[in-house]
Amino acid sequence: MKIVFLDAATLGDTSLEPIRRLGNLITYPTSTPQEALERVKDADIIITNKVKITASLLDAATRLRLICEAATGVNNIDLEAAASRNIPVKNVAAYSTDSVAQLCFTQLLNLVSMPEKYDTFIKSGEYSRSGLFTDMRFSWHELAGKQMGIIGMGSIGQKVAAIAQAFGMKVCYYSTTGIAHCKTYPCLDLKTLLLTSDVVSIHSPLNAITANLITAKELSMMKPTALLLNMARGGIVNEQDLAEAISSGQISGAAVDVFSTEPLPLNHPYMHTLHPERLLLTPHVAWASTEARERLIAAIAANISETDI
Repeated sequence: MKIVFLDAATLGDTSLEPIRRLGNLITYPTSTPQEALERVKDADIIITNKVKITASLLDAATRLRLICEAATGVNNIDLEAAASRNIPVKNVAAYSTDSVAQLCFTQLLNLVSMPEKYDTFIKSGEYSRSGLFTDMRFSWHELAGKQMGIIGMGSIGQKVAAIAQAFGMKVCYYSTTGIAHCKTYPCLDLKTLLLTSDVVSIHSPLNAITANLITAKELSMMKPTALLLNMARGGIVNEQDLAEAISSGQISGAAVDVFSTEPLPLNHPYMHTLHPERLLLTPHVAWASTEARERLIAAIAANISETDI
């Protein structure tokens, strides 16, 4: 059984041994669309993270019996084309919940507590020369008593909500499906959530409902002291509008891990804000703690083992 992993570099140095034991595993760091067409010709199983699986690629993969998505979202796969060829598609859910929630709060705490500024202050020697035991040049804020508004209350949203409560925050959420499935926290309409929240954290999938959900109009509803966190998908937030909101001070700051185009183009609006210290960026790594990647590989191996091939 030949297993072809089209973009194995996306998993870094994580061991692929659980998958390798199941067949002849061929890995490629990355694959262009043309390269992918050649590489899948005699594959029984394709593993992909972000390489697009199109109808034409499926036509080339004449032996293909399973597509494994090395992630949760399957928007890079033509599901209709796969179904028409009776090729099952298996993804992995919930492997990154703890990882995403942890980076979400890492960045939130960086925004409200500014540890890097204090670290620089000490290491520059300014603290030693100040004559004071403390320093009041930067104002930082507590999370306790603030409202966390979560867009998308799935497994990650619920994990973020639980951590927010541990910090003493009040939690509410907006359901992008319109169904208030979580009864633990109040479900608000989007406008009310944006108007009243001190932190807005996005944890919903990108689809026809959520695409461009947060634009200049929605950003203008937020408090000038509010923070926006996007650890979900880049296309949910209008990136030009967010960059302008950061530059103008319309909102206090933001942390973003995902982008409409990845990697981020050098001329992207996020790269040219007037207040770069208010916009914290990470390169789509919230999902990718060492432990999360190990869980992902184990789950892909299980998806292969449990399929009748």
